[in-house]
Amino acid sequence: MYFKHDGLTLMMRKQDLAKTVRKPMNASEAKQLLDHLKKWDGKMSSQWKARANANQVVMERGDPFGYADVYKGLSKLEAEGTLRSSDREHLNRSLKFLVEELSNALGKTPEQTRNQIANA
Repeated sequence: MYFKHDGLTLMMRKQDLAKTVRKPMNASEAKQLLDHLKKWDGKMSSQWKARANANQVVMERGDPFGYADVYKGLSKLEAEGTLRSSDREHLNRSLKFLVEELSNALGKTPEQTRNQIANA
């Protein structure tokens, strides 16, 4: 299996595929995710270390809705002031993963998708 992202190639046993790799999001799920971004009203921890650890766990889970939560929370913090380096890394990575997921599902360019995310 080849991944466009970073030119990775993943090899695994066929019987492990279903429990290890999820199917890409479809257009309907992508629209739900964009709606989730628009309606997001969560809150991030004010303690940077707890926030960084929580965001890392979410990012490792590989759930696009989790990426959305990390992105929105850190975007909100960024608008209020400066971000720590771990926050900036999680913000950039969550945006990158959201763009890849949504552009694939919606058949849009990465730039179009970034604009949709920014306007959500």
